Amino acid sequence: MEYGIITWKMDGMGTMNVEEPFVSTIISQKQFEIIMKNGRLYYSSFEASESAGEVIITEDGQKVSILIDNIVEIHPIKGNFWQRFSGNISLGGNFSKSSALTTIAFSGNLDFRNKKTSFFTDWVLNLSYQNDSLITNNSEVNISYQHLFKDKWSSLVGLGRSQNLQLGIKERYNLSLGAIKDIVNNTWSRFYVAAALTGITERSFDPNSASQEDVAGAIQLAYDIFKYTSPKISLKTNITYLPYFTGDSRERVNFNLNPNISIINNNFKVGFSFYYTYDSNPPVSSLSNEDYGINLQLTYSIN
Repeated sequence: MEYGIITWKMDGMGTMNVEEPFVSTIISQKQFEIIMKNGRLYYSSFEASESAGEVIITEDGQKVSILIDNIVEIHPIKGNFWQRFSGNISLGGNFSKSSALTTIAFSGNLDFRNKKTSFFTDWVLNLSYQNDSLITNNSEVNISYQHLFKDKWSSLVGLGRSQNLQLGIKERYNLSLGAIKDIVNNTWSRFYVAAALTGITERSFDPNSASQEDVAGAIQLAYDIFKYTSPKISLKTNITYLPYFTGDSRERVNFNLNPNISIINNNFKVGFSFYYTYDSNPPVSSLSNEDYGINLQLTYSIN
């Protein structure tokens, strides 16, 4: 269950989706990770309750009745290693004969969920060619680890690599340590704040420039909206501000917007991705201090 929709797969009938308001109770002997609106976390199976709209779980050996409406997420604790993975793969592109401009966009994510812990991998590749010459290269790959605590807090460890031809960045590596706080997490949306301390090593396209090492802060605001009934609709957006604490005065801003709507079935989606990047003090080899782009994309969900 995520964002008010209970989903399960059945032989012959395929995948079924039921909205939470139409669920009277839940019965299952399997173990689940249960996340409540107040951030509380349970690990339990489900027993039927005599009261409509409630379900019985086990906490410290005691049976407790909770409102289904107060449940934000339910994830099965799967014994099979490969069943714990989920993700998305997106591909987009465009060609203009008049300008001989070709754009290619490839992105995706692969997530692994275990008890209280999650691993996230995401990647973005945006390429633009004109007359067989590469004029834009914006690529990024990130790996992060999160551990869920009480009161909607999570710890965060992240590792990333990126490249941006427009901003003159040939290689940038970053290691981040921080925390995430869920401000709103209900059956249709999630708003959270992340803060981290980030170590950065970067090298520009200028062959005469040495690599530069810095320490920066990172503050991210993220807002996700979901409608899980058919057709599925999602909108994910985030903005990140990075003030540098070492070296020359420098600030960076990253903004991303990604709406999608399902087509054919709930695993196939169409939408677009928009990104904007600003650097107040980019390397001398940069073509500009900002970069942005928009790409139509077709997405396939793996779950």
